Amino acid sequence: MNSFVILGLGRFGKSVAKTLYQLGNDVLVIDENEETIQSMSECVTHAIAGDVTDENVLKACGIRNFDVAIVAIGGNMESSILVTVLLKEIGGNYIVAKAQNELHAKVLSRVGADKVIFPERDMGVRVAHNLVSTNILDYIELSPDYSIMEITVPKQWIEKSLKQLNVRVKYGINIMAIKNGNEINVAPKADNIIQQDDVLVIIGSNADIKKINEK
Repeated sequence: MNSFVILGLGRFGKSVAKTLYQLGNDVLVIDENEETIQSMSECVTHAIAGDVTDENVLKACGIRNFDVAIVAIGGNMESSILVTVLLKEIGGNYIVAKAQNELHAKVLSRVGADKVIFPERDMGVRVAHNLVSTNILDYIELSPDYSIMEITVPKQWIEKSLKQLNVRVKYGINIMAIKNGNEINVAPKADNIIQQDDVLVIIGSNADIKKINEK
């Protein structure tokens, strides 16, 4: 389990926070809107009403104790830049910041953001999954319970055939395709051997996919 603090609860921030919590992580959210905080209190580990641009509020929340801090502030670029600077000064371990445009992204990177994301390109749910699991390369939510993901190959699957792995029975997922460089093997056969550099396109329930990522 990892720990995350989400600063700002617009649509994007809520999506990231809820998904991270559903994936079994420790999640703290901070927003100055008390109604928003109340509505999120049962969806995360901790919810605090406060001004995220206030250095004292951030220090009181123990920012340095969290693995990842996510600056999800909405339309105020100055505030998001200020919060990123404060997080860096306080000693945030890994800072992810939401950008509105390329210029905003450049500034965020220069003032201390370790990763900059664009909501138009990165849905909150996708970002959450990528943060939790380093072997998830891409993520498409089909429904609240089922997803398609591109993942790197688990070590114990390397040099084994799909027949040996029997993933449908053992893991409850299906391998839709195998990618290696520019080559894509759609609907691979049982005798196909998984290689270390392969990327697997899998489909299944979020619960079953999570079990694979924990291996």
